[in-house]
Amino acid sequence: MAATVRPRRSVLYMPGSNARALEKARGLPADGLILDLEDAVAPDAKALARDQVVAAVKARSFGKREVAIRINGLETPWGLDDLAAAAAAGPDAILVPKVETAAMVHQVEGLMDQAGAPAGTRLWCMIETPLGVLHAEQVAGASPRIAVFVMGTNDIAKDTGAQHTPMRLPMVTALSLSLLAARAHGIAILDGVYNDLRNDAGFLETCRQGLEFGFDGKTLVHPRQIGPCNEVFLATPEQLGQAEKIVAAFAAAEAAGQGVVVVDGRMVENLHVEQAKRQLALAQAVADLAADAAD
Repeated sequence: MAATVRPRRSVLYMPGSNARALEKARGLPADGLILDLEDAVAPDAKALARDQVVAAVKARSFGKREVAIRINGLETPWGLDDLAAAAAAGPDAILVPKVETAAMVHQVEGLMDQAGAPAGTRLWCMIETPLGVLHAEQVAGASPRIAVFVMGTNDIAKDTGAQHTPMRLPMVTALSLSLLAARAHGIAILDGVYNDLRNDAGFLETCRQGLEFGFDGKTLVHPRQIGPCNEVFLATPEQLGQAEKIVAAFAAAEAAGQGVVVVDGRMVENLHVEQAKRQLALAQAVADLAADAAD
């Protein structure tokens, strides 16, 4: 499991039409970047954004952080060209908006193959419509290229009439169903964005709620959200110390042929060891990413 852990605590949307923002993104401490050709780009800037994003990805200057290109929907005037250009550029992933069916995944996958997308370029799916939520399980299992679900909570609220409330109770069903589908097929899932840049306390609370739900991280709309988000979605030193104790105690018990492991008065089972190993692997992956950025 440790070998497959990739930090996705903070994944920042960057408008593809803003050359200065793309340049700034190279030095930001986000775990991942979504170079956006869709919502953040005006119709008359779509072609420019595509050219700038493709050039930025081909330059390979974002270090080890994960880079995805969000294309426009295939039904739009820009979608097919976006997909072909993104596939040829070879980012870590291509993010497709409003994915609702396995057939849509198969169509995108076929077009990626036709455009020569590298085998390592993964497919990220935005779950942001009622039909997408209801079909999340079939979407998650539609292709081995799928690596991540990205929640589009603004669009879900718009389509369902739900309100953005502090506790996000109107969103719980959509978030939970999507998370269950992702976990059932072994893929990562990112929480949706938080829009109120003036409400730092509200943002932190939403990050903590996302962690409690089980999300791997959160998508962000502003660089100032990166630091707090990274902190919430990484285990504390105390938690990492406990994880080390669990792994060590379980290994010692196995070596001694003991079937029962107790750490600080609590029974430890295989599932606890797996969770502990994942915490430690994520912390190491984050440290590696930070070291790469510092070089």
